[in-house]
Amino acid sequence: MFEFLNRPKIDTADAAPAEGKASATGHAIAWPGAGRVAWSPRDVVSLTRTGFIGNPVGFRAVKIIAEAAAALPVVLQDQERRYETHPIQALLARPNAAQGRAEILEALYGQLLLTGNGYLEGVGDEGLPVELHVLRSDRMNIVPGADGWPVAYEYGVNGRKHRFAVAPNETMVCHVKSFHPQDDHYGFSPMQASASSIDVHNSASRWSKALLDNAARPSGAIVYRGADGQSQLSTDQYDRLLSEMETQHQGAREAGRPMLLGGGLDWKPMGFSPSDMEFQKTKEAAAREIAVAFGVPPMLLGLPGDATYANYQEANRAFYRLTVLPLASRILGSISDWLSDFTGEHISLRPDLDQIPALATEREAQWRRISDAAFLSDAEKRNLLGLPVIEVGDVA
Repeated sequence: MFEFLNRPKIDTADAAPAEGKASATGHAIAWPGAGRVAWSPRDVVSLTRTGFIGNPVGFRAVKIIAEAAAALPVVLQDQERRYETHPIQALLARPNAAQGRAEILEALYGQLLLTGNGYLEGVGDEGLPVELHVLRSDRMNIVPGADGWPVAYEYGVNGRKHRFAVAPNETMVCHVKSFHPQDDHYGFSPMQASASSIDVHNSASRWSKALLDNAARPSGAIVYRGADGQSQLSTDQYDRLLSEMETQHQGAREAGRPMLLGGGLDWKPMGFSPSDMEFQKTKEAAAREIAVAFGVPPMLLGLPGDATYANYQEANRAFYRLTVLPLASRILGSISDWLSDFTGEHISLRPDLDQIPALATEREAQWRRISDAAFLSDAEKRNLLGLPVIEVGDVA
C-alpha cells in the first residue's frame, strides 16, 4: 500500500544538482487522498454489471418496474369482442417449457430497461409460433440493408452466429426498443441515462467502505522538523517509519491505536472528513437521480429526502400511471402486432385497468362518471372505458 512512498533510484552521476529551497514545514511525506475522475465503461455489458449487479438502487429500480409490469392482468380483444380463450393467450400463458407469462415478460421488460432493446424469438415452422424465447440484447446485432432498414438479426453465442432474416410479413424476431434520438436501430435505456449517477453512487459506497477499513482516518502527511527546521530523515529512520505505518496503523483491526511520533515528527491531516465532503448526502442525491431516470418515485425505493408525493399510495398510483402502464402497453402492443402477422387477425393485447389494485379508486370514479353521462350511448360509454363493442365471447 505504501509503495508510492519509496524513493526512486537516481543516478547521481548524470543527475543535475537539485535546487534546495527552505520550507517552513521541513521534510514532509505526502499521503495522497484524491485521484482523477474516472468513469466506468458505457457499453451495455459493463453498465449492467455496475448499474444492476453492483448497485442496489439500479437493481431495485429495474426489478420493481419489471415485476410490476409482468404481473399486470392482460386481456386480448379486437374491435368487436374480448376473448376468454384464444391461441395467442395460450401461447403467452406457457411460452416455453421453462417459463410462464410472468417470467418471460419480466425478462423482456428487464432487457429493455437495462439495454434499451428487447428481442422476442418465435419458434415454429409455419403459422403461429409454438414457443417464445427472450434473447439477450448484448448478443444481438442488427444487419442493415442498402436502404438502411434491417434485413436480418444476428445472434452470437460462444463464437457462433445465427441469422434471423427479416421477411416482409413474418419475422421470427420481435424487436422492441426505447426511443433513441441518435440511433436508427438501437434504443436508449434508463441505465445509460443514469450512468454518471451510478458511478457517483458506487464511488461513494467504495469511499465509505474504505473509511471503515482504514478506521475513518483521513489522508495526511508526516512532517519532520529537525533541530534547524531543515534536517532530513536518515535511510534507516525512513524505512522504520514506513514499516511501523504498515504494520501498526492500517486496517480496521488497528482502529483507534495512537500514533507515537517522536524525534521531530508531526502529523498533519490533509484530507477532508466525511462530514466536510457530505458523502452521505451526495450518495442519496445520486440514488434519487437513478430512481428518477427509471421513473420510480424515490419513496417506493425507501430513499429519504423526497417530498413529491404526500403518501405511499399517491406515489404508487403515479408509478403505475407514469411508468408501468406506458411500458406494458407499448410492449404488449408490439407483441400483439407481431403475432397478428402470423394469424392474419387484427387483435390487441392490453393491460386490464379494472383489475389493477393501485388504480381501483380512479377506475371506480371513471366508471361512475361515464355511467352517469346520460347523453352518451352504450357504445360510446364502452369505447371510453376501453371495452369492445360486445362483451366477452369465444373464438368462432
